[in-house]
Amino acid sequence: MAFRLKLGAALASVTLAISTPAQARNGASEVDVELVFAVDISYSMDTEEQKLQRNGYVEALRSEPFLNALKSGSTGRIAVTYLQWASEFDQDLLAEWTVIDGPESARAFADKLARAPYRRAQRTSISGAIDAATKLFDNNGFHSMRQVIDVSGDGPNNSGRPVVAARDDAVAQGVTINGLPLVGIRPYISPADIEELDIYYEDCVIGGFDAFMVPIRDAGSFVEATRTKLVREIASLPAQPTSLIQRVAGREPRISCMIGEAMWRKRWGN
Repeated sequence: MAFRLKLGAALASVTLAISTPAQARNGASEVDVELVFAVDISYSMDTEEQKLQRNGYVEALRSEPFLNALKSGSTGRIAVTYLQWASEFDQDLLAEWTVIDGPESARAFADKLARAPYRRAQRTSISGAIDAATKLFDNNGFHSMRQVIDVSGDGPNNSGRPVVAARDDAVAQGVTINGLPLVGIRPYISPADIEELDIYYEDCVIGGFDAFMVPIRDAGSFVEATRTKLVREIASLPAQPTSLIQRVAGREPRISCMIGEAMWRKRWGN
């Protein structure tokens, strides 16, 4: 079941008490959710977009709504890591798995992201990002009921295997994939862009239990969109048909999930 989030609704604060950290039977640390931030660094992401995207995560992690939502789980702890991706062969960790359990650890993780250098690389492989992110859950030292990949980017898959195949394999392993598509941030459409990127993410990228997406349509909404998404991912809130969340009915894709590959072949002939 998938949902689309709309910006503008107030974020509710959650004030449940934090419980004492527990150990799973296999010795792994118990957390409420294991969350991979999978962030596009392909050449379609210009320097300004990269800075806006990164700052969205930094400010969201420092925000009061996020810190309040953190308290809503049974342990009051989440595990996060930050994965950069471009082609099917290009993924790297900007920040290793880290436990966030309050303002100090949230601020430390955010500060690490803020200080990290930027880079850009060729091609756009959402499938490669999903595959790499899914592997990060294996033997990572944590145990939770929810494993989530948070994919953000500004274009369709054009490298690696079909994105639907990667999505379906991840979902079959119990992983939820949520989306943060950058829709029309730049004042032009490049040969690698599609105007209906939100529909592409909705129909081809996100998946799994309670999956949802938050499209970013202007530079000023990066922080709000990222915060909204992050709070929704960790707050364990029931998915109700409110003004914030809209249910997306099951349907055949409204857009070709191979549109990025077709555009690449048309442009370069390979």
